Amino acid sequence: MRQHLLIDADDTLWENNVYFEQAFAQFCDYLNHSSLTPDEIRSILDEIEIVNNKIHGYGAVNFGRNLSQCYLRLAERAVDEHDLAKVTAFAHQILAQEIELMPGVSETLPFLAERHDLILFTKGEPAEQNRKIDLSGLRPFFRECVVTKEKNRAAYLNIVETWQLNPAGTWMIGNSPKSDINPALAAGLGAVYVPHERTWTLEREELTSSPRLLRVENFAGLLQIF
Repeated sequence: MRQHLLIDADDTLWENNVYFEQAFAQFCDYLNHSSLTPDEIRSILDEIEIVNNKIHGYGAVNFGRNLSQCYLRLAERAVDEHDLAKVTAFAHQILAQEIELMPGVSETLPFLAERHDLILFTKGEPAEQNRKIDLSGLRPFFRECVVTKEKNRAAYLNIVETWQLNPAGTWMIGNSPKSDINPALAAGLGAVYVPHERTWTLEREELTSSPRLLRVENFAGLLQIF
């Protein structure tokens, strides 16, 4: 049976968070705090990001803003424009990264596109996300590529209504419990969890228990379901 497959992008189709982690490691080295560990710095940055993400959204440019605010809060020396430019550059270099597809994507996606209706559904800054979609070469496999500010229950209900999808035959596929799995299940869709060992800390939470929740070890495991 032909079904509707909503597929996440970052850390599902291609690597993403690893580059943010690299930028954070550079930030910690530059900050060189006398007492705070990287985990403690990360906790403070998380607090900043939770607030700013609601206002400014996601992506490398906004991450640069978050790092700058974190630096201003934690720096143990006088801060000048050079410091803030340096810190921001750690984030902006993410934009220059090449797209590295996750294992199995290039072989599996064409097969899924032949048998099902695919929609790429990702959150983030539209220009950044569309640039990555184009660089990946994967756009032709999708009926539509949708970039949204947030992926919550309301966003899933909206995409179902907009594209006239049948919830019983619609599945969200992704690595994030918070954005891909749990809100899709709350909206009455099915969900397939594709774990990624370096999923962003703010995207982690307990998976909702549901008969419509499936799990695979990797992207190629979707061939056993669809």
